[in-house]
Formats: sequence, structure tokens, C-alpha cells
Amino acid sequence: MKNIKVRDLILLAFFADIGFVSKRLISPFANVLTDFLRVPGGIGTAFSLMFLVIGACMIRRKGAASVMALVQCILAMSLGMTGAMGMLSPIGYILPGIVIDVAIALCGSGDISLPITMMTANAAGSIAAALTANFIVFRLRGAVLGLYLLISLISGSLCGLFSAVIIRRIQPLYRSEKASG
Repeated sequence: MKNIKVRDLILLAFFADIGFVSKRLISPFANVLTDFLRVPGGIGTAFSLMFLVIGACMIRRKGAASVMALVQCILAMSLGMTGAMGMLSPIGYILPGIVIDVAIALCGSGDISLPITMMTANAAGSIAAALTANFIVFRLRGAVLGLYLLISLISGSLCGLFSAVIIRRIQPLYRSEKASG
């Protein structure tokens, strides 16, 4: 991330923080659905990852989502909010960020629209987070694991499409500020 401007770093930090806080806010509501289905979750994580996707797509720097995921990891570790993953939580934070960066790079290199890129990146990050949580904590198998991954895929895709709506609204403001700044 050479030659990145301070305002871009501030924007990345903002989205990392919003993603971190939003997961804590939406998880109780999302848990109502996942408790009914008897699966660990996936919805709150998809919503949280949405902000990493927005930040990475706005800044368009290699590794932006990974850096934001690292910031979230540092926040969680320093605040003692590691959850069931404990000391392995850095893997649970950083791996989805890496997957989001790879998905954006793969989709961005082709002729794929921004909403599809954001949907793909968010869905891939959600699946990576679910698989990581399953490997470290849950150890689900069979149909329950399939349902958990399906919930992560659907919620990741929907949050990715919602992130495309958000970025279309805020990106013109960011560009006009960037042009004048």
C-alpha cells in the first residue's frame, strides 16, 4: 500500500471500525433466525464484512480488505472480544479479508460490474469466515454444515448487493472531495 493518502487510510479505518461495531449491533437480531435454524450464524458476519468490501472497492488498493481485517483483529484482541475462537481469532478476522481482496482482484480484472464484484467478494468472504469458524470452533458436518454455508452464502450475497447500493451513494461524495482536496 505504497503512496496511499492519509484520507484513504482514514476511510479504511472508518469502514473497519463500522464493520467491527455493526457486527455487535446486528448479531442479536441475526441470532433469532440462526437459533431457529439451529446453526451457528453467518448473517452478522456477512453484514460486518460488507463494510470491508465497501472500503476495499472505494480505495481500490491491493490488500485494502486485509488491512481493514487486521485493524478489526487488533481491536477485538485489545478489547478482549475474541469470542469462542480465542487466540485463533486473528485467523478468523484476517482470512476473510484476504479472500475479499482476491475476489475483488479476480472480478476487477475482467469486465464484471461493480454490484457483481461486491456481491461475489462479500459472499466469498462470508464463506471463508464460516469455514474458518467451523474449522476452529464448531466442527459441523453434513447437512448442518451445508445449511450454515448456505446461510453464509445467501447473507453474504445480499449484503454484497446492499453494499453496491451504499457505494453508489457515497462514492460521488468521496470523489468530489478527492478532486477538490
